[in-house]
Amino acid sequence: MNLQRSIAARSGEFLLFAVTPPRLTTSPQEAAEIAQVTLARLRSLAIDGLVLYDIDDESDRNPDERPFPFLPTMDPAEYLARDLAPLEVPAVVYRAVGKYPEDQFRSWPEQQDPSRALTVFVWSSSREKAVLTSLARACELRDELQPKLPLGGVAIAERHARQGDEHLRLIAKQAVGCSFFITQIVYDVNAAKNLISDYHHECAARNLAPVPIVLSFSVCGSLKTLEFLRWLGVAVPRWIENELRHADDTLDASYEQAVATAADLIAFCRRLGVPFGLNVESVSIRKIEIEASVRLAARLGAELHR
Repeated sequence: MNLQRSIAARSGEFLLFAVTPPRLTTSPQEAAEIAQVTLARLRSLAIDGLVLYDIDDESDRNPDERPFPFLPTMDPAEYLARDLAPLEVPAVVYRAVGKYPEDQFRSWPEQQDPSRALTVFVWSSSREKAVLTSLARACELRDELQPKLPLGGVAIAERHARQGDEHLRLIAKQAVGCSFFITQIVYDVNAAKNLISDYHHECAARNLAPVPIVLSFSVCGSLKTLEFLRWLGVAVPRWIENELRHADDTLDASYEQAVATAADLIAFCRRLGVPFGLNVESVSIRKIEIEASVRLAARLGAELHR
């Protein structure tokens, strides 16, 4: 499958795998070694694209104590160019646009090969945060410098549950060039279904073809990780929290929960005719969780019609 062609055709059933770049303090030699291990791991998976997150400090969004300390990471674009050059699939590079001065930001899109790269622009975590490049300006620069670079946006089912208008946000983003969306980690299947359903019916009412929604999943190896997910704004239903909290093996229980949730949403999207993809996050540094993420990606990939 060609990821860009699938997105352009507004079809779906593709598989992505997501990682974060190494910490900013990582030496060039260590970063290269991490990249080689990552590339070797990816070769065992039939993925259609790699997602590289752009990590930003979100403590301004949530006043509660962060369960894990914020550790800055390398620029995902630089990490991709320097250490992941042998990557055999396209890369979806996140850009937290607000933290980059315009002159620094604009140098990236004009250097990209649209056959090898896609991007997701992310807005600042709160309105109080200083913004160096606005989301609107970032979209203008992409249109000016590399209009063929596939642009994606974020979809937040939790915000839809609170405000009821996330489907309208998606359509507005679609109107300014977004050709796919990627969700936060999905635990609340009903919240995700509500968003997908409202988006589908709003598109139908406007005679608009929906674009692919990429549903993100991950494993949770500890209760502290679960706490961190909630700090990030991921909605974890009480019954799932109880399942994980009282399981003999939290990691295995979260794996089975992710598989069941994905299967439910796959069937739902197919029934509605909404194009979709799946994204498996692997952002832990614990080997056991990394291996479980790889196993999850292989399992979910087998569920897709490709």
